[in-house]
Amino acid sequence: MKAVWNGETIAESDDIVTVEGNAYFPASSVRPGVLTASTHTSVCPWKGTAHYHSLTVGDAVNQNAVWFYPEPKTAAANIKDRVAFWKGVQVSA
Repeated sequence: MKAVWNGETIAESDDIVTVEGNAYFPASSVRPGVLTASTHTSVCPWKGTAHYHSLTVGDAVNQNAVWFYPEPKTAAANIKDRVAFWKGVQVSA
């Protein structure tokens, strides 16, 4: 699968975990230099606390477009060290 934003491939991998319709890519599959840490968080009752990154491609920034669970709850252990995308990032096979 591939994640594309602003005409650029952000991540690409055959090792995808799908949870609630979202494709979680290995963090190591994300192109270096496109992620910027964010202070934004959200809480899922069964996955835990999500943390976010913003995407930067060229001069364009997509705030909080990438999320991950650094310490997922046991039920979501399969998404540890993985990231998912939203806010206009196109994920396709």
